[in-house]
Amino acid sequence: MGSNMARRLADQGFAITAVHDARQPAAASLASELACAAPTTLAAVTGAADVIVTVISDDDAQRAIFAADGDSLLVGASGKLFIHCATLTPLIHVAVEALAAGAGAASLEACMASSITQARDGTLQLLCGGRPDVFERALPILRALGTAPRYIGPAGTAAQVKALVNMVMNINTAGLAEGLGLGAALGLDLNLLREVFSQTGANSRVLATDGEDMVQREHACFFSAAHAAKDSGIALSLAREMGLALPVAAATKAQFDRLVAAGLGELDKSGIAELTFPGRSASGPGQ
Repeated sequence: MGSNMARRLADQGFAITAVHDARQPAAASLASELACAAPTTLAAVTGAADVIVTVISDDDAQRAIFAADGDSLLVGASGKLFIHCATLTPLIHVAVEALAAGAGAASLEACMASSITQARDGTLQLLCGGRPDVFERALPILRALGTAPRYIGPAGTAAQVKALVNMVMNINTAGLAEGLGLGAALGLDLNLLREVFSQTGANSRVLATDGEDMVQREHACFFSAAHAAKDSGIALSLAREMGLALPVAAATKAQFDRLVAAGLGELDKSGIAELTFPGRSASGPGQ
């Protein structure tokens, strides 16, 4: 996601001064492509840019790059703007906003409700949370990355909405895998079944993005099963805080957890079909 966002911003005339990744060879390759630096320290990234966009896998990784001491994006951060695009818990966004403010910087969550191809062509759906003035400051970049960025509210609120988006998406994915899996077991024509789904109440965005992949066992990763499990967990944590039971979301998370436990967490979320189609197993395609 991050590399395609950098390419998109470069295409739109923004100066990409530095890229950084935990996998240094990946950062070096992208830096060569974009003719920019690939610093090995976080502090050097902040020093090289006015705006720093982060796409981080989870809360622990976000805490690490915004550490209060040692190498951190907060070093020399006064006057800088941080835009956070990953799906994280609401509380970490609130915490990072406070840390950034303490360093004289601004922070905005811009959660992405889209995938890799949308990152490249600038059609991301961006859900934003933070101070309204910071949102306005970030708008030129947000509009280059996505279509009609939405301001949700204070820090943490956009992450809440994104957690619900992914929770429902994951439920739809699991339901589609079960419907197609049962259709396969019944010996139905799955192309016909997908067409009928598309014209009835069984239709969903997931049918368009994942239906054929489930049938063909094509699970090249656009949104991983591991991230699906993580994000469903964020939504379930919010539900517990509100005293709500969400049994369908819990069952969906359990299915994605099974994929992760089987070592298939890096498959696309469509890989959940490996658990439902007859003759398949959690060992995955080709096993």
